[in-house]
Amino acid sequence: MNTTYSFQIYNSTSSLPSEWNLLASDNIFLTREYLEVLENSCPVNMICHFIGIFEETKLIGIVLTQFLFAEKLESFGERDQCLKTSVRNFALKNFASHVLFIGNNMLTGQNAFIFDKNAKESKAVKTLHKAINQLKKDLKASGKKVHITSIKDFTAKEIEPLQAEFKNNYTFSTQPNMIFEINENWKSEQDYIDALSKKYRDQYKRARKKSEAIEKQQMSLADIRKYEDVIYDLYFHVAKNAPFNTFFLARNHFSFFKEIMKEDFLLYGYFLDEKLIGFNTLIKNGEIMDTYFLGYDESIQREKMLYLNMLYDMIAYSIKKGFKEIVFARTALEIKSSVGAKPVKMYGLITHSNALINHNIARFFNYLEPKTEWQERNPFK
Repeated sequence: MNTTYSFQIYNSTSSLPSEWNLLASDNIFLTREYLEVLENSCPVNMICHFIGIFEETKLIGIVLTQFLFAEKLESFGERDQCLKTSVRNFALKNFASHVLFIGNNMLTGQNAFIFDKNAKESKAVKTLHKAINQLKKDLKASGKKVHITSIKDFTAKEIEPLQAEFKNNYTFSTQPNMIFEINENWKSEQDYIDALSKKYRDQYKRARKKSEAIEKQQMSLADIRKYEDVIYDLYFHVAKNAPFNTFFLARNHFSFFKEIMKEDFLLYGYFLDEKLIGFNTLIKNGEIMDTYFLGYDESIQREKMLYLNMLYDMIAYSIKKGFKEIVFARTALEIKSSVGAKPVKMYGLITHSNALINHNIARFFNYLEPKTEWQERNPFK
């Protein structure tokens, strides 16, 4: 029997079909609640759309898209204020300032869509393709022409069905996703420490010693609201020094996140002499712990090895609570590698609306996403 697949594009989480969350049961980042957080506290330069894919009247696929327009951004990474930056900014404003992501540009990993396990994958992907084309038409009608379309972040295996459908797209690989696998025999932080080789046990001890004066506290919604401005400044300091930024979070992002997601979202504050000097955030996603944004005061970070201590804290908490792995995402690869995270290569597809640029998109892409040189470490015995 040949059933027809169709799609529906939603501009708001309030209009999502009631059965949406049944499909999102394995990934918190596609649940109605998380999407509501995105919709209500997303970056100033982002518009989210949600796509439902149907077999007759049955919802069999859910999709997140993010449309990013660069003209509202103050900074494309402040670090290298030289000719290259101005050339890059010109290129971005004119050829790449309107980007449609199928997936979540704020996270690493396959958070783009989920299909029902009984759905015909190739047919669902074809319907997704039609939906993306329709969304581009809708955006254009409202005066926003999409320059670049990108479907991200997939493992080599996951991307195959997409490559088969999106034939004129260039397959790119970005910085790897750093994944920390938790050994099932570890029950406490001490088990982790015992597994480290001497060099990295010494690194652990040194970091812990330096941070002795720092107090760490899990922050409630009231705490987050009280410190919202400081939290934002700490986040912004780290974000604006990143080599390449496509968005900045909204000021109310963390408090709104806590309000909606409650215990699935954790924010830890780090205090020195009763002053908030850093924070990190974690999101519980089934058996996986996802690390989210963090921030710190750079002058104290160096001296107290704060970032490294945050990584150790996230590991300790995740072991204690019985998680299977930690997604450390894709910045600061070397230091994450030094605590035991391993790189997993991630792929995406990209296409440009301009045929000439699309023909040379590989060169264009490598220009926008400079290769990072880093040394992989193995801290275990």
